[in-house]
Amino acid sequence: MPRDAASAAARRAVSSLDSRIEAATGHDVDTLWTHRDCGVLDAPHIDLVDRHRELAEAETGVTFYRTLLNRLSSGEFPVDAVLFERIDRTVDQLQDAAGVRDAAARRVLAALEPVEAAARAAPRAAAEAISTAGQAALLAIAGGAKLYEHLLTGRLAVTAASGTRIPYAELQRLASGGLVSVDTSRPVHAGQPVTLTDAGRAALAAGRRPAVGGAQKAAARPGAWPSTPAHRR
Repeated sequence: MPRDAASAAARRAVSSLDSRIEAATGHDVDTLWTHRDCGVLDAPHIDLVDRHRELAEAETGVTFYRTLLNRLSSGEFPVDAVLFERIDRTVDQLQDAAGVRDAAARRVLAALEPVEAAARAAPRAAAEAISTAGQAALLAIAGGAKLYEHLLTGRLAVTAASGTRIPYAELQRLASGGLVSVDTSRPVHAGQPVTLTDAGRAALAAGRRPAVGGAQKAAARPGAWPSTPAHRR
């Protein structure tokens, strides 16, 4: 299977820990995966997402062998020695896949503990200290941005790779809070790179957490496949 196709398949997999991860981070799993690919997460969240990807792939393996076992016992094949041998082999493979999944789940739990501890200690402090405009600016800067000075007017403004323009006053507020840094080693008329600091990535990862009860969802059945991933929240 091509790597892109395998990644898409793993991305659709649902683990029993998804609701707990989403409650701790304030983001759905698909958003966390996207933020990981964009490089906007801090180290604890990166570790959590990477371990979750391993779990998603392991869940896919369990689903594959369970489906195969169901097919073998469906009456489609003659009941003979060959069928018994295939069933025995598939049961062994399913047991191995379940072992891999359980080990992956333990690694997710280990990575989740520091994220949950941080959420309990300061669940909304970072997000509440930043305005909605500030959060939007951080997200835009995460994708790449530069500070420019207009040659004619001398006005300063930030232009993100997405095309979003961020007022210089907003940049100053974020920089004063230690959330972004500007590479002043380059001339401003040519564009000075603006990047998130570790504090900025943490604030962006904190985001807006759901209200109490909003993050409480029934745990998804391991190996289940949602009809539309975007509607998991």
